[in-house]
Amino acid sequence: MQELPVVPALAEPEARLKKPSWLRVKLPTGENYKQVRGLVDTHKLHTICESGNCPNMGECWGEGTATFMILGNVCTRSCGFCAVATGRPEPVDWDEPQRVAEAIYLMKVKHAVITSVDRDEIKDGGSIIWQNTIRAVKALNPQTTLETLIPDFKGQQEAVQRVIDAAPEVVSHNIETVERLTRQVRIQAKYWRSMEVLRMLKSGGMRVKSGIMLGLGEKKEEVVQTLRDLADNGCDVVTIGQYLQPTKKHLSVQRFVHPDEFAEFREIGYTLGLDYVESGPLVRSSYHSERHVIPGYGREAWIKSKEADSMLLV
Repeated sequence: MQELPVVPALAEPEARLKKPSWLRVKLPTGENYKQVRGLVDTHKLHTICESGNCPNMGECWGEGTATFMILGNVCTRSCGFCAVATGRPEPVDWDEPQRVAEAIYLMKVKHAVITSVDRDEIKDGGSIIWQNTIRAVKALNPQTTLETLIPDFKGQQEAVQRVIDAAPEVVSHNIETVERLTRQVRIQAKYWRSMEVLRMLKSGGMRVKSGIMLGLGEKKEEVVQTLRDLADNGCDVVTIGQYLQPTKKHLSVQRFVHPDEFAEFREIGYTLGLDYVESGPLVRSSYHSERHVIPGYGREAWIKSKEADSMLLV
């Protein structure tokens, strides 16, 4: 039997890096935040805000929004960057779609985000629950726009098609990192399989979104190539943010990327033809996602900023 090649681990910095000033976040407070937490607890819902230790949880929950995580809170994959627990998940809860729809109704949100763990042990990858959830949310909340942040479903076209058929306003699938680092960062995922999922979504008429983290040892030219690959495979929206190490057991931060570099990647993304580029140290997939629904919103704002800059130079 042929031996599989050993995947080298990402290098450990000589000392744990200290967070710079631009990565400071406010603690979650306020009545809206308390109300959202109460609804999440009452309806026994999982949120990636909590499971993923999102730095924007206070801001988003304070505005009465949250990213719900369906199919449980235990993932069958063991990505090196993710704080969500890995292991054997509980059986599928077929009542969950209705509970999510009811929570979104009670929260009175205009835009909702839903994501999930990977459920590789299920033949359909969880896509039937995905379809049921989207339809339940839309039936009870017809005025609510919806973004779905889906797994790769192992590239199964039938599973991806179920999401397309349910017709959310935005479908997102995160590439997470550059091609060279994919095996270390995402482990069970494949860079080009994810690109193929994005291409399927675009072919199905979806508004397509993806995201990438910086600070894991990627090179500038690799980030640019990833943005180019995303644009070439149908992405409309891309989010770019700083990787933050959830625990000592997860991949270490190789460096903290300066806000000026994020601004540069934002410019590059737009020049490559992307419709909306959200780029900054604290950016996460669902950050400002209500804006990502609107075709042309980001690009028009970018064009106006370029025009304003050119006027200042006259």
